[in-house]
Formats: sequence, structure tokens, C-alpha cells
Amino acid sequence: MKTYRLGTSDLNVSRIGYGCMGIGGSWDDAPLTDSVRKAAVQTVQAALDAGVNFFDHADIYCNGKSEEAFAELWKDSPQLRQQIYLQTKCGIRFGPPLHRFDFSYEHIIRSVEGSLRRLQTDYIDVLLLHRPDPLVEPEEVARAFDELARSGKVRWFGVSNHTAAQMELLQNFLHQPIVVNQVEFNLVHTHLLDEGIVFNQNNPRLTRNEGVMEYCRLHTITLQAWGPLAAGRLTGRPRPNDEDHVREAAKLIMQMATEKGVSPEAILIAWILRHPARIQPLPGTTNPERIRAAAEAEEVSLTREEWYSLFIAGRGEKLP
Repeated sequence: MKTYRLGTSDLNVSRIGYGCMGIGGSWDDAPLTDSVRKAAVQTVQAALDAGVNFFDHADIYCNGKSEEAFAELWKDSPQLRQQIYLQTKCGIRFGPPLHRFDFSYEHIIRSVEGSLRRLQTDYIDVLLLHRPDPLVEPEEVARAFDELARSGKVRWFGVSNHTAAQMELLQNFLHQPIVVNQVEFNLVHTHLLDEGIVFNQNNPRLTRNEGVMEYCRLHTITLQAWGPLAAGRLTGRPRPNDEDHVREAAKLIMQMATEKGVSPEAILIAWILRHPARIQPLPGTTNPERIRAAAEAEEVSLTREEWYSLFIAGRGEKLP
């Protein structure tokens, strides 16, 4: 699989990464079972076999068990740690206590220590602040990042689900560059693109993005797409309340996949890769077949007309 530079870092990452949210089994306090550990290794191995070298985690995924399950990989293949990149996130707290977000110095440090322990590694390649904390004090974030960088526990830093203004505020205090912003982006969640199209129109799609895509491109911040496969809604797992245009988009995707001789998952990922912002999709399916299907996107070329036909179908309305 082709690689490219992650933001302004020195990491050459696979164009498609893997989101490890689901490999830890349940989200409760139950311990990991042997079957979950085995399945996690098989899933991660499928991603590695497809050419993926970048794996995304968060301290809260499956209540920490996703990181723990991933570390099973080192038992038989400890050399893999030097061949792959690990990213994790911190900042969301599930009660008790009742805090929902926490970018305090203490929480960031404690969260990283926990991730290092569960992942059984001495360092994390990229640490992201999870969803924005309304009570963020950028000076505390900067102090935590400085300590983690100085100790060698984290190499690079970024954010997730942040607006351009939130990134600008943080960067004003940080001594390290923000190299990543991870956001939801797929064919039926196109808000990052909508703002630039419906600007100055009375349109509900003009919402909260504040030029995120343009800001990231201007500052060489890699956008990562979580949920790039839209939870299967476009590839055979529709929801009962899906709107008609979602079902029609699924038909178009299947038709295009048949014409090109690839999977519908490959079409969805190829649509993201086609954008010049160099967005890194992070599919999180735990099905090895779907992982391999998504990786087929590397071989798919979409014309401008094909890209726009999918874009319009996913939005469910014509462009202005």
C-alpha cells in the first residue's frame, strides 16, 4: 500500500489506516476473553496483510480493552512494533465522576500512562485529544505535551473532532505542531465539504465546520476520516429509518463496484482518497473480509464525474 507523510511529522503512514475501536469486545468491565484476544489478532493481522501500518486507538475504546487486545500482537511478533505506528486518544471520561471531557494536565498524563501499559509499549507515535473540552486550558495541554515529548513517551500530537478555531487556539500555546485532526467523514456525512458549497445560502447544511478542511490543508494537518464505511449503511446493512436517498446511494455504489470489479467498500474508501486533501480513512470493521475489501480502494480510480455522482447521491440533493 502507498504511504505518505502524516502532517508535518516524520511518519510515513499507509494511505488507509485501521480503527481499533471494536477489537476489545464489550464496553463493560468484564475482562478480556481468550476468544476476543484471538479474534483481535486475526483482525489486526488482516489489516497488516493488506498493507496497513497505522493503527488508531483511544483510551476509552471497549473500556481500554481494545488497546489491551491489540498488544496480543507482540507475543508472537514483537518485531512488529518497529514496523507500525500507534495512535491513541485521550480526553473523554465516562462517569463517575460526572466529567465528560478532561484536557487537564493530570488527566492527559494519566491517560497516556494507561495506554502505554495496555499497549505494552514504551512510546506512542501520535497522541490525539479526543472530542473538544469546553473547559480546556491550553496552557495545561501544552505542559502535558511538553512533558510527554521530553520523556519520549509521545512522538507527535494532534486532535480529533476539532474546529479550525479550536485548533488555532491550541496551536497558539503548543510547542509541537498539530499533525492530525480526526473527523467523521463519509459519503453520507459530508459536512466538511458542504460549507464551501452552500456558503452564503439559507441552508441547514451550513453548520459547525468553520473551514476545517481548508485550515488543515493550509497548515499541513492530515485529516483522518473515522466512520468512512458509514457503519455498513451503504454496503448491505441499511437502517430501518434510512432516508430514500441513502438507499439510492447504496444502489449507485453497488452498480459502480460491479462495473469496476471491486467491492462496494472499495468504492467508499476510493471516494475519500480521491479528494486532494489527502484524507486518511480509518475503517474500523472487525470483519477481515471487509478490511481486505476496503484496501482494494488503492487500485480504484474515480473520475471527477464519478466522484461528483457519488457526492450528490450521498447528499440527497442537487448541488446549487
